[in-house]
Amino acid sequence: MKLSVKKSRLIPLLAAGFAAAALSLSAHAAAPKQHFNVCWTIYAGWMPWEFAGTQGIVDKWAKKYGITIDVTQLNDYVESINQYTAGQFDGCTMTNMDALTIPAAGGLDSTALIVSDFSNGNDGIVLKGEGKTLADLKGMNVNLVQLSVSHYLLARGLERAKLAEKDLKVVNTSDADISAAFNTDEVKAVTTWNPMLADIKAKPGVTEVFDSSQIPGEIMDMMVVNTQTLKDNPALGKALTGAWFEVVALMNAKNAASTSALEHMAKASGTDLAGFQSQLDTTKLFATPKEALEFANSPKLPTTMDKVASFSFAHGLLGDGAKNAGAVGIAFAKDVSTGDKGNIKLRFDPSYVQMAADGKL
Repeated sequence: MKLSVKKSRLIPLLAAGFAAAALSLSAHAAAPKQHFNVCWTIYAGWMPWEFAGTQGIVDKWAKKYGITIDVTQLNDYVESINQYTAGQFDGCTMTNMDALTIPAAGGLDSTALIVSDFSNGNDGIVLKGEGKTLADLKGMNVNLVQLSVSHYLLARGLERAKLAEKDLKVVNTSDADISAAFNTDEVKAVTTWNPMLADIKAKPGVTEVFDSSQIPGEIMDMMVVNTQTLKDNPALGKALTGAWFEVVALMNAKNAASTSALEHMAKASGTDLAGFQSQLDTTKLFATPKEALEFANSPKLPTTMDKVASFSFAHGLLGDGAKNAGAVGIAFAKDVSTGDKGNIKLRFDPSYVQMAADGKL
């Protein structure tokens, strides 16, 4: 099913359901939960969640706060966000744009608990043929996950080439199918992310004409959780944040244990250590809570989200009732917000990362 169709059907239905749920919650404060479930999909910047889940690190932190947390892998990225939005998971890994356009635009108040990294070359546009440039996209079909960050990256690349989307045709292709599609004679250009991007770039006679390192900090990877669930259960936020930074510290320890952890993540993501390291090299993974906190507190973050909101509005991703790019309010640190203050549905809340930086987890 095309992503655009799935979204257009999903958003109105969810909005009505969330409105009813909000009324119920306001009348009866939710009791603290004991068991939680978060989901993730394969991507270099999210493999620490696989390690934390399978190696007992999440369990350790959850036990510290008297709860249990399942860490569930799903195979389809967009489907994982749809399932989170529908209430089947308490948290989910996703990019900043997808957090805005799927759960937030659908009416689900969501919190970016951890902005874990930004893509610094992990997303790219690849054309068959050597010596190609962005200008060669004119008149082509470009396969990508429609209305995802790949679509956003394409739009930003086209701006550089003084082209517009009307100058080419976007062909919706799921992340699970895009590598196989590139192997066919019909597909000449793709926009995708790692590990599919690495696989495609390794093929002979291809050119990467644009990547996310040319728009640093704009494509963020995050663990997003249900705001009401987090509010009712701060233990969830503490356990997830503690587990995340324990794994990241291990990855950066530069010892035998860190090598073993990286080899585990590489195998789980379908590559070897060298391949995984090459993907990490194009991921600005925040090595410490302090680094993550600086990014989350940066005045550039609201400006970046304004760009993302403008793209999203132009592509009809903020819902049928959206009258402008600010239809969905976004809250940031230090009481900063953009968009409709009466409809804040996406929150960048660095308070749990602050606890980690202060050694209070």
